[in-house]
Amino acid sequence: MKIAVIGSGSIGLYYGTKLVVAGEDVQFLMRSGFELAKREGIRVRSQDGNLHVASPSVAQSCEDIGPVDLVMISVKVTDNPVLSRLVPPLLGPDTMLLTLQNGLGNEDFLAAHFGEERVLGGLCFVCLTRDSPVSVEHFGHGTLSLGEFHAGGVTPRLQAVASRFAGAGVETRTVDHLITERWRKLVWNIPFNGLSVAAGGVAVDQILADPELHAECRALMVEVIATATTLGHPIHEDFGQVQIDRTYPMGAYQPSTMVDFLAGKPLEIEAIWGEPLRRARSAGIAVPHLSALYENLVQVAQKSCDGA
Repeated sequence: MKIAVIGSGSIGLYYGTKLVVAGEDVQFLMRSGFELAKREGIRVRSQDGNLHVASPSVAQSCEDIGPVDLVMISVKVTDNPVLSRLVPPLLGPDTMLLTLQNGLGNEDFLAAHFGEERVLGGLCFVCLTRDSPVSVEHFGHGTLSLGEFHAGGVTPRLQAVASRFAGAGVETRTVDHLITERWRKLVWNIPFNGLSVAAGGVAVDQILADPELHAECRALMVEVIATATTLGHPIHEDFGQVQIDRTYPMGAYQPSTMVDFLAGKPLEIEAIWGEPLRRARSAGIAVPHLSALYENLVQVAQKSCDGA
């Protein structure tokens, strides 16, 4: 299976490197890090064992890569408009598009531009930080959930993709209902990514330790679970506690939105908070905590733009 990685950030580098080490044919689209990758290769530092690809296949344009079997998309959602230019040179008759992006609506975007029959979705439950254009630090976790967007269910091609990741040592599962899994991930992403920024840049351990932030975190989880369930994506009410329990061992982990915030980069506000809020409102579901957090993050982003 020939694989192209579009978005060589922490997610793209981590999973792409594991696939390369397992023997898969992976080509990374790299612009700013192209020369560095040629000189130093790509590294993943992890408690599970360090990885180094000394001579990775890297390209500065998708035209140089050409048609592939699978496009792994891990660009920030704020960069989605560039996909209409980047993806076409990679497409063959049966090319699959796998989005590993955050939030809701990314599969819809790809389906509208390239056909829904091509689209797969993946959810990454992993703690990563990219500390250079060619190196990533892995702090823990790494589970990947994969699903079909159009057909639903577990298809042979979905199983084939999942087997590649599993063969690379990634704990991988296939899911029947992809969008339900999106909502399940939002139960963590909405409170922890959002509050880390709204509170001025605090790690997850500080959110859990602060009584007010902790209470707000739980209130947001309740709203997300209720919204998902009402919209036909049932999530058990105890799932919030499960997410709280799995966060304590992360220590002072900085969620991806906080990392972007501290670096002055655009925030994925619409995909992670805006789209869930719009879907809740369209169904007449009251979500005051989510609404307040969304408005707060929009103001933070606006201040950041004004300051720039």
